[in-house]
Amino acid sequence: MATHPELSMEGLQMLIVTESKAQGWRAVAVFQDQSEALLFVGRSSTQVRGGYTVAYQEQLEADEREVVATIKLQQWQGAPDAGKWLDKAELRLPVGSRSVEKVAA
Repeated sequence: MATHPELSMEGLQMLIVTESKAQGWRAVAVFQDQSEALLFVGRSSTQVRGGYTVAYQEQLEADEREVVATIKLQQWQGAPDAGKWLDKAELRLPVGSRSVEKVAA
């Protein structure tokens, strides 16, 4: 981890740089009414893909799971304080969710 001291009127400030290009990934549940719920945030798409199913079951109530239309995998693009989330993929609804059962019926 690199640190860069900067002198200001208040004294010495430390800017901590942990990555040359900040990246973040997340899984977001999108409901039928187009509202969203954050499910999982990770440092890589692999980490998010591996953790979103547990988060889906733990964070959403049964009635909320019934109205999930899709789950999006998104990646942060831009500076940490000035960027946006970009859709990268659509993740599968976890097996056993009521939304999946309704689609299969």
